[in-house]
Amino acid sequence: MSSPEIQHSESTRPPLGVGRDVTGRLLFLGTGTSTGVPLVGCGCETCTSGDPRDVRTRTSVLLGLPEGHLLIDTTPDLRNQLLRERIGRVDAVLYTHDHVDHVYGLDDLRPLCFATGRSIPLYCEERVENRIRKAFDYAFAPGPPLGGGVPKVTLERITPAPFQLLGARITPLRLRHGVFDVLGFRIGNVAYCTDTNGIPDESWPLLEGLDVLVLDCLRANRHPTHFNIDEALAVAARVGARRTLFVHMAHDIRHAEVAATFPPGMELAVDGLEVPLT
Repeated sequence: MSSPEIQHSESTRPPLGVGRDVTGRLLFLGTGTSTGVPLVGCGCETCTSGDPRDVRTRTSVLLGLPEGHLLIDTTPDLRNQLLRERIGRVDAVLYTHDHVDHVYGLDDLRPLCFATGRSIPLYCEERVENRIRKAFDYAFAPGPPLGGGVPKVTLERITPAPFQLLGARITPLRLRHGVFDVLGFRIGNVAYCTDTNGIPDESWPLLEGLDVLVLDCLRANRHPTHFNIDEALAVAARVGARRTLFVHMAHDIRHAEVAATFPPGMELAVDGLEVPLT
C-alpha cells in the first residue's frame, strides 16, 4: 500500500525482544465471536470440522507500525494468540469497546511489561476506561503490587478525533453496536470495523479509498448487534475497498462453504492471516 503514515524506519523502530517483528503487516490474532469457535459443548459441523480455518479465537489484530506493535483489543485468548504467533512485544493497545471478549485479556500483558520495564499505554473511550478500572482495579491500586504483580499500564482517553501513535495517524470511526456506541479505526488505508451493525453518516466518508477493510460478519441470520452475511456484503460493496476481510464469525459460518459464495475481493479472515501494510 502507498499510504505514507505506515511506512517504517529502522532507526525509529524499537527492538522487539524475544519474538518476531511484524512491522509493515496486519496480523489477525483472532477472528471469532465472543464464545470462540468451536463453541463449548457444541457438536455442529463447524465445531467438529477438521478444517483449521474453522478454529477461531476471539477477534483481535496486531499492526506492525513504524515505531512498534499496536494491538487492537485484549481478548480472553490473548496469551495463546501471542504465543501462537510468537509475538514478544506490544507497544500500545487500542480498544474498540468494553465488552468482555475485547477487554478481559488485559492481564496477559503482564509478562510483556516485565520484559521491557515500561508501561503499555491503553487508548480508549471513557466507557472502556471505566470498565478497565473496575475489572482490573488491582492494576491501579496505590502501593506495591501483591502476588505475581500487575500489568503495568497507563490509560489514555481518546475521542473520535485523529491522533498520532507509534508513527502512524489513527482515525477513530464511530460505529453502532446495537444500542452501544463503539469505535472502529482507520490507519493509513486500512480500516478495522469489528462489532458493529450500523455505520453513522459521518463515518462513511472516512471509509473512502481503502486498500483493506476488516468488517464484522457474524452469521447468516440477522442479529441485533452484528452485521449478518448479507448486510456485511452490502457494506463492503458500498465501501469498495480493494480487499475486504470479514471477522467476528460465529460457528454458524463454515469457512469452506461460505467463502465459496463471496465475490472477488471479499473473503473470510482466518486466525494467523497476515496482510501487508506497505
